Amino acid sequence: MPRIIIFANGNLPHHENARALLRNDELIVAADGGIRHVFELGLIANILIGDLDSLPAEFDPATFDGEIVLFPKDKNETDLELAIQHALTLNPHQVLILGALGGRMDQTLANITLLSHERLSAFDVRLNDGVEEIFFCRDQAQIEGRSGDIVSLIPWGGVVTGVVTSGLRWALKNETLYPDKTRGISNDMTGDAAVVSIKSGLLLVVHRTEH
Repeated sequence: MPRIIIFANGNLPHHENARALLRNDELIVAADGGIRHVFELGLIANILIGDLDSLPAEFDPATFDGEIVLFPKDKNETDLELAIQHALTLNPHQVLILGALGGRMDQTLANITLLSHERLSAFDVRLNDGVEEIFFCRDQAQIEGRSGDIVSLIPWGGVVTGVVTSGLRWALKNETLYPDKTRGISNDMTGDAAVVSIKSGLLLVVHRTEH
């Protein structure tokens, strides 16, 4: 299965940066109002998922040529959670979620938290708005960027042990990071790639592009 792109209904501040993340062979999923980003980028969505209560006023679902996965408005999940669940059933090698950051803080935090679920541990699932990339490291992870990019490592839900990094200005060598300390904040990439590995815990990686 090719990489799946999910467009959420949050902010997407830099369309050209977001466009640079896309390829030609990807399956595009719109989580309800995220279809607006698809239109703004001149793309075509393959799947539209949600209760369809946040669609742009000018959009008529009856004219949509792709698959519509409709859910009732009274539901326990957000449209993005439903879109992620659907994407995982297609067994993709990676899921990239655009437009899930910014705007309402509760939605942003919930979107980040979604990535911590154990069912995602077998998949590479990342949030990206063209400026910041956010994902969880459960064992080892690679960060691709440029020298000067900012990388922050944040323990999620508890202590993270055995943290080792390469390609960052201030290297961590088998260290322990604590959720009530800021030891892993604002490191710098020294080249085009960095690697982070851990022994235990769940580590949130925030990569901010500075170019």
